[in-house]
Amino acid sequence: MTTLATADFSQFGNLDATSYLLSRDFVLQSMLALALLGLLGGILGPIIVARQMSFAVHGVSELSITGAAAALFVGVSVNVGGVIGAVIAAVVFGFLGNRARERDSVIGVVMAFGLGLAVLFMSLYGRTGTGFALLTGQVVSVGTGGLTAIAITAAVVLVGMAIIYRPLLFASSDPRVAQAAGVPMRTLSMIFAVLMGLACAQGVQIIGALLVMSLMITPGAAAGRLSSNPAVVTGLSIVFAEVAAVGGLVLSLAPGLPVSVFVTTISFVIYLVCRFGNRARTRTQRSFQKSAE
Repeated sequence: MTTLATADFSQFGNLDATSYLLSRDFVLQSMLALALLGLLGGILGPIIVARQMSFAVHGVSELSITGAAAALFVGVSVNVGGVIGAVIAAVVFGFLGNRARERDSVIGVVMAFGLGLAVLFMSLYGRTGTGFALLTGQVVSVGTGGLTAIAITAAVVLVGMAIIYRPLLFASSDPRVAQAAGVPMRTLSMIFAVLMGLACAQGVQIIGALLVMSLMITPGAAAGRLSSNPAVVTGLSIVFAEVAAVGGLVLSLAPGLPVSVFVTTISFVIYLVCRFGNRARTRTQRSFQKSAE
């Protein structure tokens, strides 16, 4: 399979090289995979931020490596192993860390143990290059199998979120009132944790465990700076995630640099613009109100 690392584009200009690569099947597959991952990140991100689960995303992504490393060692699918590892981690986090004050310590304890196991499995497997790929992702070689896996994952996550979204939003925005109203807090926490784990596991395969947060957290955090309306925040989060994911891939084509560099940079710039733009707007509104008084 042709990859960006092995292709020679010295005879092309930047625009010509980008156009040429966008016509290749492996690039189109990568773009579609990133678009699906951006959709998942855009939908899950606002809830992750509202539930203060950013560290959980990091923990699940890292422990997906443990599952993938175990799969490599026993000779089964890395994708399946990563999904199993992420889901197990998410279930443990959802069960033991249901309360916000306990969540960080539970994640830290479990993640330390899981990463220790990952190091063990990688040492026994004996190929450190594969382990590095799990940290940084391999979007340009996602292939038909990887694209199918993320498409199935996206369908499962979207259906799951459609079913639990309203009570989950209630439980996330006002947990005490939701609990008093009889909302099944622990059950919702477990289901959402599993859905998040599935999305994170696919993100690890595409952009790597170290950078999953750029699509799972940053767009949602940026959107939350612009509105308090859940529907608006979710819509903006999806737009921001898609711009970062697809835009990052397109910008990376001509220079042949890692996709993750551009994805994370675009996400960060969007967050800064939203954060400081909202602050400037708030100051302007306050000044206008004072002058009107």
